[in-house]
Amino acid sequence: MKIKFRDVSQGVVLARAIVELGEGVYINEIAILKSDDDIKIELPTKSFKGKDGRAHYMNILMFESETKKTLFEIQIKEEYRNWRADCKKVLVYES
Repeated sequence: MKIKFRDVSQGVVLARAIVELGEGVYINEIAILKSDDDIKIELPTKSFKGKDGRAHYMNILMFESETKKTLFEIQIKEEYRNWRADCKKVLVYES
């Protein structure tokens, strides 16, 4: 699985991941979040307004089991840590 990262650094979002699911097939907008000195993965969801007027959310990625989902998230976390070790953050402050 090939993963590319885009540095965001806005609020709790550290980066966004683009994952190649198959040859030439990509999933975009996987968010890498910082939460209490830990890294969390937020998978993309689809939101829509129902007939009752309430917002409903549906997962775009489906997993066979929670174990497979956890392994997928761990793999993204490890790749992110490796990428961050290679590409250090550069903080720019205005005076």
